[in-house]
Amino acid sequence: MNSPAPSDNFMQIASCLRLAPQVKMGVRYALIDHPQEGDMHKKLALIGAIMGLSATAAGAQDKVKVGVIATLSGPPAVLGQQLRNGFQLAVKNLGGKLGGREVEVVVEDDELKPDVAVNKAKALVDRTKVDFVVGPIFSNMLIAIMKPVTDAGVILISPNAGTSNFAGKECNPNFFVTSYQNDQNHEVMGKYAQDAAMKKVFLMAPNYQAGKDAIAGFKRYFKGEIADEVYVPLGQLDYSAELTKIAAASPDGIFVFLPGGMGVNFVKQFRQAGLADKIKFLSAFTVDESTLPAQKEAALGFFGGANWAPNLDNPQNKKFVAEYEKEYNAVPATYAFQAYDAALLIDGALEADQGKYVG
Repeated sequence: MNSPAPSDNFMQIASCLRLAPQVKMGVRYALIDHPQEGDMHKKLALIGAIMGLSATAAGAQDKVKVGVIATLSGPPAVLGQQLRNGFQLAVKNLGGKLGGREVEVVVEDDELKPDVAVNKAKALVDRTKVDFVVGPIFSNMLIAIMKPVTDAGVILISPNAGTSNFAGKECNPNFFVTSYQNDQNHEVMGKYAQDAAMKKVFLMAPNYQAGKDAIAGFKRYFKGEIADEVYVPLGQLDYSAELTKIAAASPDGIFVFLPGGMGVNFVKQFRQAGLADKIKFLSAFTVDESTLPAQKEAALGFFGGANWAPNLDNPQNKKFVAEYEKEYNAVPATYAFQAYDAALLIDGALEADQGKYVG
């Protein structure tokens, strides 16, 4: 089977790189800067060089081992399932190989618990002897596993979490991202709110790094009044107290970042509280392909900022979406396509390496 070319949507962001937002009016607000072909080759060569320095890297004829860590249980499980499915679909399309080598994929559930994530990551590195770790979904899980993975010389590829603290002095040469820096999609909605001349907006996000990045991103472009800035526990499902605050504040709009089950519940409760017809609903990773099957009509008319959409009109995207829907009977979300690209990144790096650095 011929290996597919890396997708036009491929966004390999070395952890120190920051992309400027480009807002496009529509249902989706895209925030993508595609690398040039030359840049892609440089990045693949960089990964190949790093692999050559890694004591754990696979030999030229050895099986490549990849550990996938994602949240696969509890209310956010659908996000991790999308990540896992996207990666495995790419491997299947590549004939069960990466860079022409047989591949073994070991999937682990971090249970959205940092201590569990660390233990699973250490087991993958120390016992399974993986060459790559792909994951996780949540930024607090990424922060937990970053050091044990990269200190071992193993390459860590995040297909979702892109915490801002790793985009500066804490960036690591063994760390790569196929998604974004956390605040970017949220900047899009801040820009939209500003352009829509909203005067007062209520902000809400989970109380962890990605939530703080989300609010910071929104505020970077929105210059109006902040009615309130509320941080809720990660995983909260009952928003009765927060809905009372929102109603009392009477903002022009709300901006929320509530991924997975958090977003499913909040959207339904917001609609049930009678606020949907009074307050503009802006979000990121709250109303998307992973949550819409559960939110259904409750999310009608709500806005979301995203770096990708299933209906992007290019051949690679159409092929990916069609194959994902056929394989899993579901519409892929960003978590799936970014994990798919993580597999293509590894495939391209190993293909470019050709034994020069590895083996």
